[in-house]
Amino acid sequence: MRPTLPRPRFPLSSAPTPTQVEPLPGPDLQDRYDTAWARKPVARWTRIAATETLGRAVVTSLCAPVIHNRDRIADLDGPLIFVANHHSHLDTSLVQMAIPRRFRHRLVVAGAADYFFDTRPKAVINAWAWGAIPMERHRVSRRSAIGAADLLDDGWSLAIFPEGGRSPDGWGQAHKGGAAYLACRCGVSVVPIFIDGTDRVLPKGSKRPEPRRVHLSFGEPLSAEESEDPRKFAERIEAAMEMIADERQTDWYTARLRAHAGHSPSMRGPDLDSWRRSWSKPATEIDESAKGLLGRLHRTRKRQKRQW
Repeated sequence: MRPTLPRPRFPLSSAPTPTQVEPLPGPDLQDRYDTAWARKPVARWTRIAATETLGRAVVTSLCAPVIHNRDRIADLDGPLIFVANHHSHLDTSLVQMAIPRRFRHRLVVAGAADYFFDTRPKAVINAWAWGAIPMERHRVSRRSAIGAADLLDDGWSLAIFPEGGRSPDGWGQAHKGGAAYLACRCGVSVVPIFIDGTDRVLPKGSKRPEPRRVHLSFGEPLSAEESEDPRKFAERIEAAMEMIADERQTDWYTARLRAHAGHSPSMRGPDLDSWRRSWSKPATEIDESAKGLLGRLHRTRKRQKRQW
């Protein structure tokens, strides 16, 4: 066995990273990672085949998604920016399944650069599995913005979660301005999507999904006005999302009356302690298993009454 020379230590080599400090990413990771290979024909069509078969079967078995008002984008063409609230890792697959085929087969997903692209294995898997592109969420990145804008100009649609991360307690979070900026810069429309139920299937921090029914509601497409800056447009996108959420809890007419008066319930929830926010979360609809149980109890009670 050939003897090995000991590795030189600091200062003859680079300084070691302290154990309590997170090491810096590689020079070609995070927002520097090049995802162009994932849009090549082989990677793209293998991804489509996987998501349309195995991916669809898994998501359907877990979520049994019900899609509302998809006809609102039936006449749209060309690239679009799809924005959705974010409660679970399942949201990306649900959005991909819900949007029409002409968009989802040319779709890229904005993924957090510091989470999905911090290591090479994760970057490769996410770029292929979801067509993800790195997007900085904690700072302004010229590289991220230019990369997403170039793809929109080339005819690719973009799915982005403007909250910047999954909700920790089921309530919404403040929207970041990336989607509005790209819409203003590239002149494309924004389609809001409200997802209701994934926080009960696979919430943040959970590793074991519980199958429940999930609803996805499409909103009217929005376009930035000529005199509207990205910040104002971002506020209008968030207001449209709140109106769709209100529509899910009430009805179309009531939601628009309250939106016109500026009284749509906020998706961000009350400014309270974390445990009080969780308790004050509005009640959602009864899942299918609970409905079945209530139905059996009702039929049993009717039989007992007839016997008496």
